[in-house]
Amino acid sequence: MQLSPIGYYSDFVVYPLLIAALAASGLAEAGLSGAAWWIVTCGSFVALWTLIEYWLHRAVLHHVPLIRDLHHDHHVNETASRGTPSWLSLSAHGLLVFLPIWLVTNFGMASAVSSGLMIGYLWYVCIHHILHHWHPPHAGYVYRLKQRHALHHHIDGDGNFGVTTGLWDRLFGTATPKQAARRSETRGPPL
Repeated sequence: MQLSPIGYYSDFVVYPLLIAALAASGLAEAGLSGAAWWIVTCGSFVALWTLIEYWLHRAVLHHVPLIRDLHHDHHVNETASRGTPSWLSLSAHGLLVFLPIWLVTNFGMASAVSSGLMIGYLWYVCIHHILHHWHPPHAGYVYRLKQRHALHHHIDGDGNFGVTTGLWDRLFGTATPKQAARRSETRGPPL
């Protein structure tokens, strides 16, 4: 959805502050004896975020009717200030992840899982912003991601759903090969 500049950039401020507070309190509760467990749990959920990101993009953003239309607008207006408002993503995260885990287990587990998922989400938000607004050097991780994401936007909207990694596209058979881009360049843009 269209966001004001404050709404668009708020994730870059709110999430780091919330992650820091949640991590500090979770680690404080875990203590020295539980810190390693907390860090491993958090890291595991950062990694899990990449799979969640893939499936949200593939199944929700490209197939749920109202959301699909909003996402299509992002494909058309790539540099517009579009995204999920912080209040919505944080509410969903709190109600679907943090509170249920806290109620079933404890604050330490809820903070580790939530911090990991929020770090993953923040990484996604940062990378997605960079891919649409920056011109990274023509080498390395970010440039490869930009190439992959450009294929998704301009050549094959049914492939390259991973934004922060191409791993899940390769595993689930949705990776768009670079050869498709070369063939497309000789034929012109898709109709």
